[in-house]
Amino acid sequence: MGWCSAQPGAPDYFFASLTDCCQLSNGISHLNRYLKRLELRGDFTISRNILLIGCGKMGGALLDHWMSGGENFTIVDPMLEQAPDNVRLVKDRAAIADDRFDTIIVAIKPQMIDDVLPDYAANLGDDGYVLSIAAGASAARLKKAMGGAPVVRVMPNLPAAVGKGTSGVLAGPDVSEAQASHAMEMMQRTGTAIAVESEDMLDRATAVAGSGPGYVFEIARAYVAAAEELGFAPDQARALVLGTMEGTIAMALANPDTALEDLRNSVTSKGGTTAAGLDALNGDGGLSDTLSATLQSAYDRAVELR
Repeated sequence: MGWCSAQPGAPDYFFASLTDCCQLSNGISHLNRYLKRLELRGDFTISRNILLIGCGKMGGALLDHWMSGGENFTIVDPMLEQAPDNVRLVKDRAAIADDRFDTIIVAIKPQMIDDVLPDYAANLGDDGYVLSIAAGASAARLKKAMGGAPVVRVMPNLPAAVGKGTSGVLAGPDVSEAQASHAMEMMQRTGTAIAVESEDMLDRATAVAGSGPGYVFEIARAYVAAAEELGFAPDQARALVLGTMEGTIAMALANPDTALEDLRNSVTSKGGTTAAGLDALNGDGGLSDTLSATLQSAYDRAVELR
């Protein structure tokens, strides 16, 4: 019998065993976590109603995962023919008239911001904030266009389409803790989200993660081509390469405290095939230099576009 077990003469609402106590404790813990999620999702006061301005490839990919929360979404996009179920679609600003939103998401091309956004400033609620995925549009520019509203800038990447995105998130100085938490939770629905402290670091995140899928696809393409040269059919080469890459990344993610060098060394025997391949791949440091130059070039371009 546990410490809270029913004793002779005790009321019948006492717990029958310690197991029941533990189950109640676990239930309360789960309830608290659920309530916290609801609070961050906006079912309480942070963001119940969201306006998405523009819904192209990236906006649509993110929306598919954003919808797992508890918010109500409205899309304004003159080109979109159909919205997901339970999402309101309008063609222009006039269709939402004086509607007010807790969050306005900017998913239009940067060159459209100065002409389009000012019309929507009046649609942001008094305690609302702006979340922008428009690459290269500074927080100051967005803030000005939206009448001084708090701005959170996000740099997502393409794997968000399959829920495996990696995003840099920058909250402006006047963004509240609740708004920043909501924005972070929104992006975590699409994959991994990393908070950064400045627009310069967001540009660096763009160079690493925003543009990163392009680098990885190019490395995979070259890897597959090399496998084909070694004698494999295209479908075999693709399966071997992508399967190897997927399994290797999964291993690295499953061992976050193990240095990548140690993981590499764990599959490298002195004088073996892996050692020979690695020597050809980066024995002179050429690959390391190429990747450094790749990220620097992408960062420099991000600064130019700021």
